[in-house]
Amino acid sequence: MAVSQNDSVTWLTQEAYDRLKEEYDRLSGPGRIEIAKKIEAAREEGDLKENGGYHAAKDEQGKMEARIFHLRQILDSAKVGEAPRTEGVVGPGMTVTIRFVGDEDEVTFLLASREESGAPIDVYSPKSPLGAAINGKKIGDKATYSMPNGRSITVEVLEAVPYIGN
Repeated sequence: MAVSQNDSVTWLTQEAYDRLKEEYDRLSGPGRIEIAKKIEAAREEGDLKENGGYHAAKDEQGKMEARIFHLRQILDSAKVGEAPRTEGVVGPGMTVTIRFVGDEDEVTFLLASREESGAPIDVYSPKSPLGAAINGKKIGDKATYSMPNGRSITVEVLEAVPYIGN
């Protein structure tokens, strides 16, 4: 049975997956115990309305829980290895060079999960407006995407080659 490429898949290197899994395990285990102890210790200090330590600990707990949730989503949709790649076609794991139409500016970046930090070039997510617009495009194709301010920008794909690291 053929497997279709799913937009919700996050391709990660084994190193990135292991790093995120370790962070998830640390936060969801010892991290939760530690923050619960901080909250309890601050609660014992008295009046919660004016207890800065309590509010700071609760704030920290909220941020930690949001990160745990985000990590769980990434890990649940992660595939370890390399995304299927075809030279000349934009997709995850490709080094892409684009030119902004009407301008001579060229930008080269790695199209990959933002969790693939440490790459020596900029990393753009396939889920970002630019990444989604160019995903699947071939050399010479143009794509238009909307900026957060509502302005549309058109780019031309100049190159798409598999990323080979440093």
